[in-house]
Amino acid sequence: METTKKTAWLDDGLLRRGVAEIIVEEEFIAKLESGRSLRLKEGFDPSSPDIHLGHAVGLRKLRQLQELGHKVILIVGDWTAQIGDPSGVSTTRRMLSPDEVQTNAKTYMDQFFRIVDRGRTEVMWQSEWFGKFNLADVVRLTSRFTVAQMLAREDFAKRFEANSPISVTELLYPMMQAYDSVAIGSDVEFGGTDQKFNCLVGRELQRMVGQDPQDVFLTPLLVGTDGTLKMSKSLGNYIGITEPPDQMYGKVMSLPDALMLDYFELVTDVPNAEIAQFRADIEAQRVNPRDVKMRLAREIVAQFHSAEAAAAAEQEFRRVFQRREKPTDLSTFTISRAGGRAPALSEVMVAAGLAASRSDARRLMAQGAVRLDDEKIDGEAALEKATDGAVLRVGRRRFVRLEWEK
Repeated sequence: METTKKTAWLDDGLLRRGVAEIIVEEEFIAKLESGRSLRLKEGFDPSSPDIHLGHAVGLRKLRQLQELGHKVILIVGDWTAQIGDPSGVSTTRRMLSPDEVQTNAKTYMDQFFRIVDRGRTEVMWQSEWFGKFNLADVVRLTSRFTVAQMLAREDFAKRFEANSPISVTELLYPMMQAYDSVAIGSDVEFGGTDQKFNCLVGRELQRMVGQDPQDVFLTPLLVGTDGTLKMSKSLGNYIGITEPPDQMYGKVMSLPDALMLDYFELVTDVPNAEIAQFRADIEAQRVNPRDVKMRLAREIVAQFHSAEAAAAAEQEFRRVFQRREKPTDLSTFTISRAGGRAPALSEVMVAAGLAASRSDARRLMAQGAVRLDDEKIDGEAALEKATDGAVLRVGRRRFVRLEWEK
């Protein structure tokens, strides 16, 4: 590595910005100073095919380290995905089929390499080592840990206290993730703060088998668009990195103001000094928070699409949400009069993707969030008077143009 690259890590941007904890930081710094190319472990279970901004926090760190000459070892958890890691949840995960794993992994990797340098990444599948495991290997691995150690993990402990089911296979999960570190000779493992326990088990197992223990690089969990819970596709509070520019821009603009500066820090390259100025200007009421958020939306859309796409998305946002005009590119939903009658509005809302369920649709109606051609609807029978081309809107961001089946 060139001298300038060797010392670039001294910039606090690498060790401080977007970092929750490094275990052990002194060891990690010594590895950086050694001048050798480090093996950076990033594992993923292809239980979901899509990457959102929450994932991007850690992936951006990997890219920074790649630019210093280090190598990412991407482990596809084709075995652990069939167990399901319950981190942050209180129920046993559904096991995935091999076909589901393969399909999800392909989509995930297509998106992964939008952020991480493909040329400095080695992709490995757990089946390369676990496919050769026999019962004796499993017994040897599990004999190194106790049930008490596994129950020290917070989500397991909570479920145990609540008398909720914990399958034996779930207890295997941290040990299998730990063995991944042994199999690839990991120098540093990356994960969100919810992965701390699993990563530390890997560090301990490496020490047990005589390897130098990996360091653990933990990144913060990004709060989702609801402003409360960590970003998650299952919670619907996510911003996907492949979403269309208009949709991505609109979701960023829906963020609570209190999250703006965290997003600037964790998922953009806006300099720290500029973020600090935003904070000072907002606190002193020298700037409208909406204008700062529009800058954030431009930065994020430009990162995953282009500056031109970000400018177009902002123009569309101004037109629709500031001037109250309809979107220029509306999707169309065709409805039919089965038996000569219009379907219930809640049924159409679910079919058109405007509500998660019919009960959710009725809740939105009761809140006055549903409009047909800018008029609040008056109940389930509202579609009886809808004409071809009528626009059904839910909230401020979801629109669909209706047409009747001919």
